[in-house]
Amino acid sequence: MSVHAPDLSEFHQPVGELFAREPSSSEARSLRLTDEQVEFFHEHGYVAGVRVLSDEQIDALREELEELTQPGHPGSDLWYEYNSNESADPAKVLFHALGGWRIRAGLHDILWNSAILLPASQLLGGAVRFWHDQLFCKPAHHGGVVSWHQDYSYWTRTQPMAHLTCWIGLDDSTRDNGCLQYIPGSHRWDLLPITGLAGDMDAIQQVLSDEQWADFTKPQAIELKAGECAFHHPLMVHGSYENRTDRQRRAVVLNLCRDGVTSASDEPLLEGTDAIAKGEPLGGRFYPLLYDPSADESS
Repeated sequence: MSVHAPDLSEFHQPVGELFAREPSSSEARSLRLTDEQVEFFHEHGYVAGVRVLSDEQIDALREELEELTQPGHPGSDLWYEYNSNESADPAKVLFHALGGWRIRAGLHDILWNSAILLPASQLLGGAVRFWHDQLFCKPAHHGGVVSWHQDYSYWTRTQPMAHLTCWIGLDDSTRDNGCLQYIPGSHRWDLLPITGLAGDMDAIQQVLSDEQWADFTKPQAIELKAGECAFHHPLMVHGSYENRTDRQRRAVVLNLCRDGVTSASDEPLLEGTDAIAKGEPLGGRFYPLLYDPSADESS
């Protein structure tokens, strides 16, 4: 039985002090991506190595994630989706859950982290709205894979495609412990069918042309220090291999969209949320507006 906890989706501002401070104008300038980084994103489909967390913030988020992996934790009824092991193989564990922002203060308040929102606004070309979050954990020695996929294949219930993924490492991520891997330039491919998220790394081959499959011989491993992030395009093909080391590989993922993206379904977009009528823009309790650059210009 779950233990009751307050639903933090009711609060559209930080509830703690971990991410509460607004940056000064000079700090805000330092948080923005350079023109070269933005150009790299549009050419290759990603930009990586952006520092977004302090050591204090990393430690706090690690503690929260550890609590949330334990059975019966307070707030366990608030998850959109919870998989203690999304892999079908019990020997290859992949913890994957959606909705941590509703349950713990740090995972809630990170949504308002300016170090994420200012670059996100640049890459989205406008105001930034929240779509949903994810938590990933690959345990030592047998962490399962995340199969090659495009994020937007899972998100077509929201339109148009004006989304952005921010993958944030809570540990150093390397080739050996299953870091994120990209197929550079694949963001220019068409939308691919879903072929599974936590199983066969080669399953995607069945929906690719021979030319596309040839690109998988040269994936780009995105090795990051703890506290660094990678932003990627919603059509970027990405995945990650198993963890072969003696330490965990943990990550927080924030999925964002440009303000104005609409619902393409009359059904709830996430389990347990309020439905938004087809054609109506995302908003309300579960999809807060996180940052509007026009507000800065007018202040």
